[in-house]
Amino acid sequence: MDDHSVSRFGHVELEDFPDDVRERIAPIAEKSGFVPNVFRTLALRPRELRAFLDYHDALMDPGGDAGPRAADEPDDGLSKAERELIVVATSAANNCTYCVVAHGAILRIRTKDPEIADKVAANPYAVELSDRERTIVDLALQIATESATLTDADLDRAREAGLTDDEIWDIGAITALFAMSNRMAHLTAMQPNPEFYLMGRK
Repeated sequence: MDDHSVSRFGHVELEDFPDDVRERIAPIAEKSGFVPNVFRTLALRPRELRAFLDYHDALMDPGGDAGPRAADEPDDGLSKAERELIVVATSAANNCTYCVVAHGAILRIRTKDPEIADKVAANPYAVELSDRERTIVDLALQIATESATLTDADLDRAREAGLTDDEIWDIGAITALFAMSNRMAHLTAMQPNPEFYLMGRK
């Protein structure tokens, strides 16, 4: 594979990752059958990849590989599918092809719905969702595109729709993390792995 077919800065193969990072990524690669290009790209800066993985896992897989929550941390609120819904909706608003394709695949798998990711990516503002999902997506989109306009009234509306403060925090944190990820994907011209396009469609 051409070194620049993954990103304009090149990439690192799994066998050349630092040992600790390779051990962390290897199970993902084994389960999926490939190494996602985001890891191959960010491995050019291993300290940043470690930090990204830590924050990603804390938000997207609470209680999983990130380890159990401390006694004073909230219980899980948003489902894994809802977390992926936020990523796809906000990445679409940010025109991030990599994150829409990669997390669209995960969203299809989480929801067992082969159509939802495409609909959310095409127009996250108008896709048909449950009331809870619509509240989550609308708040995430506001944070992604007009965060300076956010008011207490906006958060009160989210609470009235049934979201807890911990869930609202997670919506904001996931949106913020992937805003960074979207911009790094733009900077590096990161290309989605071909495998992502077909995952969860059948």
